[in-house]
Amino acid sequence: MMDEQSFVTMENYDKRYAYGILAILSALVLIVMYIEGMLTPSLPSIAQSFGVNVAQVSLVLSAYLVTGVALSPIVGKMGDLLGKKKIMTAVLIIYAVCVSITGFSPDFYFMVIARAFQGIGITILPLGMSIMREQFPRDMIPKSQAFLSAMFGVGFAISLPLGAFISNDYGWRMTYHTSIPFIIILTIISVLYIKESRFRRPEVKIDFTGSAILAISLAMIVIALSEGSLWGWTSTLFLSVIFTGFIFLIPMYIYEKRYLKNGGEPVFDFPLLKERNVMVPNFVLALSGLGMFLAMQALSYRFETPKPYGFGLDILDTGLSLVPFALGLIFLAPITARASIRFGVKPVAVIGSVVTAIGFLFESSVSTFYVSLVYEFFIGAGLSILNASVINLLILTVSSKNMALATSMNSTFRSLGSTLGAPIAGAVLSAFTISVVVSGNHIFSFPDNTSYHIVFVISSVVFLIAAVINMMGREVLGKRKYVGTGIKNPIETQSQQI
Repeated sequence: MMDEQSFVTMENYDKRYAYGILAILSALVLIVMYIEGMLTPSLPSIAQSFGVNVAQVSLVLSAYLVTGVALSPIVGKMGDLLGKKKIMTAVLIIYAVCVSITGFSPDFYFMVIARAFQGIGITILPLGMSIMREQFPRDMIPKSQAFLSAMFGVGFAISLPLGAFISNDYGWRMTYHTSIPFIIILTIISVLYIKESRFRRPEVKIDFTGSAILAISLAMIVIALSEGSLWGWTSTLFLSVIFTGFIFLIPMYIYEKRYLKNGGEPVFDFPLLKERNVMVPNFVLALSGLGMFLAMQALSYRFETPKPYGFGLDILDTGLSLVPFALGLIFLAPITARASIRFGVKPVAVIGSVVTAIGFLFESSVSTFYVSLVYEFFIGAGLSILNASVINLLILTVSSKNMALATSMNSTFRSLGSTLGAPIAGAVLSAFTISVVVSGNHIFSFPDNTSYHIVFVISSVVFLIAAVINMMGREVLGKRKYVGTGIKNPIETQSQQI
């Protein structure tokens, strides 16, 4: 499946243009992370503004995920067929319009609908990574991927404290208003600067039937996972929605298999998913998303729970307390790129998984605030090493003609894992609580230390499993030849070209 000729060589490599694309994609990651991250501390303000309860306001987050996950493979396939820049331009325009109007939502249901359309923003990064893979030299891709991973940390570090500050002092609408100029400017720059894909196949028909079945299936699975804690995990509503979502995968598989046999290109490419270097990053990043969101919810609860059951911080201080995690994501990314090129993706990804697992294990028994911040930094560092390395198994294996679909499917797996993390954390935190009577008649319940211990131990086990799965991938970097490809190390190849 490796298509070495689809990589840019040193002879036709425009360094200035490549760094321009990297700057644009990094800025897009930064602003999208800010727009989505700043909503978390703003949810209480949104609920109060529209007069809705906690259960209803959660739709603001789940609506974005439902459409984003459902559309990711479809948008990715359209990028491969019609042109990655053309589809990315359409996505950016839709996202910019939705971001611009969401802050002016007249009522709650308008906001939920706007957020649902805004979910297409999940596809921006996979499309950008596909353009980067196609227009960058091979040995620049791991460094660029690591830099984008660092931008996730920067966006995360900015979004929570800044979002909390703006929401507390100026209202949640202002968090949206402040982002409008940036997303509009970046959309215009992307349209004018980025070149169209060399690999396009407009003559291939788009699989609309398979796309519709897949969208319905993924949407039902995600909405069930997102709302399961509110509906009840054993309720008829939850079981019927998630069961129906999985049932839809059966006719989709039958249809897509027949579509492929008749010479078509299905939107959900099962043969592509079977490729080891596609399967491994999908499962690993799904586990990474699960463990990260599971632990982040537990950390947020611990920081905000009153003493002596937690650390007793307000929303703004809680956001600031998550900065060490983001700093770990930022600082280790450049080192990860160099280590992956020299030693290979697999050993670096395994190290990242193990470091994260150890960090969570230590976090499970911590009792003081500052020690918790130290372990939090190591968790972020481990995640940075893992995420910045393992994605290269996919990017450096799949040919350009399927790259947007492959990265979009990877985004779908990552989002599904993330969607699972929060409800699992909520279930554990609500299972082990302590109740306190305040002012004689008000009863407040808080998660106790046992719940935090269990959540962090589960996270640790999740990343140990990820370490084992990483070992199953085929190496694509390092001093050894590529397994099963016969292609030499990219550093050797580049030096020969020079």
